[in-house]
Amino acid sequence: MKEILKKVRKYEIRIRKAITSQMQGDYHSIFKGSGLEFDDVRTYQYGDDVRTIDWNVSAKGHGTFVKTFKEEKEQSVFFILDVSASQQIGRKNQQKLDVGKELTAVLSLAALKENSQVGLICFSDQQELYIKPSKGQKHSYQIISSMFSLKTASKKTDLNEALKSALNLIRKKSIIFLISDFMDRGYEQKLKAMARMHDLVVLHLTDETEKKVPNLGIIPMQEKESGKTVWVNSWRHSGFRASVTKTLKENKEQLRKVARRNQINYLEIDTKEDYIPKLIKLFTVRNKTLKSIR
Repeated sequence: MKEILKKVRKYEIRIRKAITSQMQGDYHSIFKGSGLEFDDVRTYQYGDDVRTIDWNVSAKGHGTFVKTFKEEKEQSVFFILDVSASQQIGRKNQQKLDVGKELTAVLSLAALKENSQVGLICFSDQQELYIKPSKGQKHSYQIISSMFSLKTASKKTDLNEALKSALNLIRKKSIIFLISDFMDRGYEQKLKAMARMHDLVVLHLTDETEKKVPNLGIIPMQEKESGKTVWVNSWRHSGFRASVTKTLKENKEQLRKVARRNQINYLEIDTKEDYIPKLIKLFTVRNKTLKSIR
């Protein structure tokens, strides 16, 4: 646990320093998202975000008006982490699950240092762990230690059920990080509902291993979630290899499309890459965009 804490602290400091430097004084907070309270309305000015137009006021015929906001005093940040068996793909200590836990630890530390309330939900096809949002260093240790010591009850995935449960639990508008490999179907409607209610960030975990079926003759392939083993002739099943690649690509494109249409921040993270530069870019873009909305 000491090594894990040392690593995530180093990453967290790296993110904060880089973003603060890039924003050059305009930086307010990594985690100040659209968790804003309505304040007043003013006349529309060229360059204002059309999403802030108050159509009810504008419809009265006295001009076009936009809503103005003030930051909430307390920002809530939730992490929803997929801990199902499909996450156990990749190199030793660098599986999708390991990277997902690291990301949660790094970002929760950063959020807690900015005085945000942080909560955690770990899921498979059921809720595996729930930690109520709270603040402080003690809470960060609780999140990290509980997450890394978690023994799951199920290997399966049910993203739809996880999102449904999270929507019932998280009533206050929050920044939500959904971290998963999205190896599931039928969750899109709940994802859209979450994007309408919250400021949603999707971190899509991938690994090169799952994209490549080796050409080694007859090989055993185990389906992680069911535990079943199927023998496949990889010499003859070039079509099978192509099908796996095609399915993964289609799933990713569908997720990207949903994210784009529903104002969801989307970021793909491969287990072999240094994900810190991608996170820095994500937060820099978010901060600049939200600053313009204000």
